Amino acid sequence: MRIIRTDDAEFAAFFRRIRERGRVFDPELWAAVGRVVDDVARRGDEALFEYTARWDGHAVTASTVEATAEERRAAAAQVAPEDLAVLSLAAQRIERFHSRQRQEGWMASDEAGVELGQRVLPLARVGIYAPGGLASYPSTVLMTAIPARVAGVDEIILVSPSRDGNLSPLIAAAAGLGGVSRIFKVGGAQAIAALAYGTASIPPVDKIVGPGNAYVATAKQMVFGRVAIDMIAGPSEVLVIADGTGDAAFAAADLLAQAEHDQLASALLVTPDEAFARSVAAAVERQLEGFSRREIASRSLDAYGAAVVTGDLAEAAALADRFAPEHLELMVQNPRELLAAVRNAGAVFLGMHTPEALGDYMAGPNHVLPTGGTARFASPLGVYDFVKRTSVLSFSREALARYGPQTGRFAALEGLEGHGRSVLARLDAKKS
Repeated sequence: MRIIRTDDAEFAAFFRRIRERGRVFDPELWAAVGRVVDDVARRGDEALFEYTARWDGHAVTASTVEATAEERRAAAAQVAPEDLAVLSLAAQRIERFHSRQRQEGWMASDEAGVELGQRVLPLARVGIYAPGGLASYPSTVLMTAIPARVAGVDEIILVSPSRDGNLSPLIAAAAGLGGVSRIFKVGGAQAIAALAYGTASIPPVDKIVGPGNAYVATAKQMVFGRVAIDMIAGPSEVLVIADGTGDAAFAAADLLAQAEHDQLASALLVTPDEAFARSVAAAVERQLEGFSRREIASRSLDAYGAAVVTGDLAEAAALADRFAPEHLELMVQNPRELLAAVRNAGAVFLGMHTPEALGDYMAGPNHVLPTGGTARFASPLGVYDFVKRTSVLSFSREALARYGPQTGRFAALEGLEGHGRSVLARLDAKKS
């Protein structure tokens, strides 16, 4: 694991390369995914089933593509009781946190007889994408389905690739806990297209959420506008700010926990204490010995990992703000004080005893977070992502008389005669 100082000549290029990883536009990928999306949009189930047989290695039909209630129960029953208890505890904590995010509508009136307000209404139908092939991530199901249910979404549709046509037990169990309405055993770009355009088997949704591979992410980009999406998830990342007072082994373990995701993951330690940086780098090497995902983690750290030495903690915080990481750990003596200096992060983990993995599974806040610097303007997935807001307006005769002439004049400024007439006609009618 390299050690680099912010005043080194090569630091700017290194930092830029990390921030830009995974952003290269691949025209071949875009074209390939575009053909799939267009095909499913045109041919529906026929295309969906063909791609599923080709890429997932098993056949589905109109009668088998959706998991039946019995199939869901049988799959969930395969989860060990102690594992189901863990999923249940996580679900409870996720629901408790997200229940605080509920938004209420409002109405307000003024002395002129103008009544204005806002309705907050849940989306009617939401689609969730959850990986379920070689690896199953029940945490993704819980983190996406529970906020939708808390928001009051009428129907939650889950698509997840299956293994030889069999539903993943962990996915089935999490879907039950999360309140998923229906499960379809398809994945990939073709499943995203089916959710967006609808087929004879899969109804169209209002919004698609959940992570996936490059094909899934690209398909989500393509259907945006037809439906809403949560975000375009890029490679995962963690930035750990340390003041040198913590345990180097803890910091090393947290870096490896991120690096094991994939080769594009970024794990950065930022500290003004160069001796601590060297201790963490050495601890990383020790912990890599016998690490089950050593090859992936090593490649990630070699390409996009580092211990960055700054002049002080203020510079460390400023660097974190520039990076706007998905996960920010503040392993310092006074984390709340340093928190005030940071604006941009998907989630912040305070102190020595709050590893990022707690946020992935058990803490309660959502782990679907903005990546690739988008924490500058984006937020974690939440209940607010599953509702829409509608404005409500009501003017009395007196209010129309008070604001109508100005409205007509404003319309004239923009050259929209019809706009002005629609108001002034009412004023003229009142005079007569």
